[in-house]
Amino acid sequence: MSDTGDVAAFLSMDVGKSAHHGHGLTPAGKKVFDKPMPNSEPELRAVFDKLTAKFGTVLVIVDQPASIGALPLTIARDAGCEVAYLLGLAMRRIADLYPGEAKTDAKDAAVIADAARTMPHVLRSLELTDEITPELTVLTGFDQDVAAEATRTSNQIRGLLTQFHPSLERVLGPRLDHPAVTWLLERYGSPAALRKAGRRRLLDLIRPKAPRMAARLIDEVFDVLDEQTVVVPGTGSLDIVIPSLAASLTAAHDQRRALEAQISTLLEAHPLHQVLTSMPGVGVRTAAVLLVTVGDGTSFSSAAHLASYAGLAPTTRSSGTSIHGEHSPRGGNRQLKRAMFLSAFACMNADPASRTYYDRQHACGKTHTQALLRLARQRISVLFAMLRDGTFYESRAPAVTLPA
Repeated sequence: MSDTGDVAAFLSMDVGKSAHHGHGLTPAGKKVFDKPMPNSEPELRAVFDKLTAKFGTVLVIVDQPASIGALPLTIARDAGCEVAYLLGLAMRRIADLYPGEAKTDAKDAAVIADAARTMPHVLRSLELTDEITPELTVLTGFDQDVAAEATRTSNQIRGLLTQFHPSLERVLGPRLDHPAVTWLLERYGSPAALRKAGRRRLLDLIRPKAPRMAARLIDEVFDVLDEQTVVVPGTGSLDIVIPSLAASLTAAHDQRRALEAQISTLLEAHPLHQVLTSMPGVGVRTAAVLLVTVGDGTSFSSAAHLASYAGLAPTTRSSGTSIHGEHSPRGGNRQLKRAMFLSAFACMNADPASRTYYDRQHACGKTHTQALLRLARQRISVLFAMLRDGTFYESRAPAVTLPA
């Protein structure tokens, strides 16, 4: 957000659960407001209406637009104010330029207001462009929470199996995402229970759920059960713990499938749906993350700006004659960075141009991860152009050099 020329007052808010601290400045730097603001509609609306009536155009700036910052931003929009967002990392770096080591709500609000007044280029616009994106924000956030819980539960199961029967973990652990395996562990959670059920019974039970894998899986299970003859103390507890964890994992997987269907329905109604999903490696969840984090791309002035926001712009570290080369920055939007990295990995077998770019980077000495990050950076430039022009992805086949 670079144009704040028509703003008559800057009102920053260091948001909190029960109250926010507001700090208002004129473009000349005169303080016009500095006090707590209760987190309720009547009090917030009264402040916004008063400032709007007095100054006209008021820009409200927060450092946390979601969660506890959602209500004040919604009321500010409804009251006719403009709204913007100052990234938390930028806010902390700017705060270091101000004297004193104290960190208070009042000081943070003053820093945000002064940064908005003097450095408008560090702000991101928060104008509400559609009604679908806020719903996607909630659903994708919940989906990521459920995914993290599924990963934690899966790791618990694998950890217990590794502790008491490592060979069994090597067979079942990598397949925990398959519903047939979690179903099996819900009913037979320990090596003793699996052995007691018998090969034929387990095969008959699991075949309808995994027709192609059933025979091979059961054979591998009984092969490794026969390998370990000793019983590690505490193994009996697996009959209680593993089925409970497997049931939780099944519930998480079911919940994620239901969420994906809901996200897909919302996504299909968004005008940018076909543009985003035309890019190889971008599925329903990735497209939703891109909409939530990037929107229509108008908040970014260039592809380099977007790459910097995603944490995909390489940085060079040098001092004198010591040059340490290019490194991927640790900052940036982690959600967007992860989405671009995973989509780059997923697209290599579907898009010849992406595979060629990756192979070229790998041939230049880049590691697998470095080459993928380079590909993600290249793809984010393509994404920026697609959003800017409203065009679908076009794969450009690599040029073939014929021998002379």
